[in-house]
Amino acid sequence: MNFDGIWTPVVTPFAKDNSIQFETLGKVIDTLINQGVHGLIIGGTTGEYYALSKDERKQVFDYVAQHAKGRIPIMAGVNATTTEDSLELGQHAKAAGFDAILVAAPYYCQPAQDELLKHIQRVDDALDMPIMLYNFPDRTGVPMELELIEALRDRPNIQAIKESTGSIERMHALINEFSDQLQVSCGMDDQVLEFFVWGARSWVGGASNFLAPEHVALYQACVVDQDFVAGREIATRLLPMLNLLEQGGKFCQYIKHGCELEGLPVGPARSPLMPLNDEEKASFKRTYDALVQHRG
Repeated sequence: MNFDGIWTPVVTPFAKDNSIQFETLGKVIDTLINQGVHGLIIGGTTGEYYALSKDERKQVFDYVAQHAKGRIPIMAGVNATTTEDSLELGQHAKAAGFDAILVAAPYYCQPAQDELLKHIQRVDDALDMPIMLYNFPDRTGVPMELELIEALRDRPNIQAIKESTGSIERMHALINEFSDQLQVSCGMDDQVLEFFVWGARSWVGGASNFLAPEHVALYQACVVDQDFVAGREIATRLLPMLNLLEQGGKFCQYIKHGCELEGLPVGPARSPLMPLNDEEKASFKRTYDALVQHRG
């Protein structure tokens, strides 16, 4: 499977009573497709999968698969605290019509590398779908060591990795040593230009929920046109926002507030995450306004 392009980890819209707003989710999906993103990830961190029940996650899978109707590739995030739950979610997503799955280390339980390898192998054996690994040890507590990646070379379904460690050295190693095995996707937004310069062709960017035109333009400049002067100009405009998101400590809340500023309110994040205060909203809006004023 080709993972080139901008993959949006789609937000989950909530009403004030915490119920999922499926109609709004449909509007978000339609907007992203119209703005030219290349794929959608459902059930990622930006979608607050950890705050949804298993049944809710399945309902979202079903809705998105039906609503997207083959218009765009869709990937299901199936992370859970146990392999069995990941398998159940993955089987549901496959039956619903998803094209690929996103596989991270089970969170909180902190499996050792041999245990994580077995987890990935079991998911692959059971689902037989294209897989993008997701290496984000700051969230899961466990890295995907290069030795683990090497041990998966004989697995043709293991086709991509979203790399979110922030380590440029690690990014170099993945691109230089594993490009015959994996597509490397940028998962550290404030390093996206560096990823593209080194040959990555994919970006999983949470901010594309509300800044899809800028994300698509950066991909077009760097990957399609190989114009890194134009790419650097776009990245320079994006960087203050990407820095705020990566370092501001309220990623999901900022993404959802960005959707609201774009005219598509998606409600609050679920607790324990709390709404932005007035100072945070004002700071975010200044950064947002400075960015979008360059739109044609």
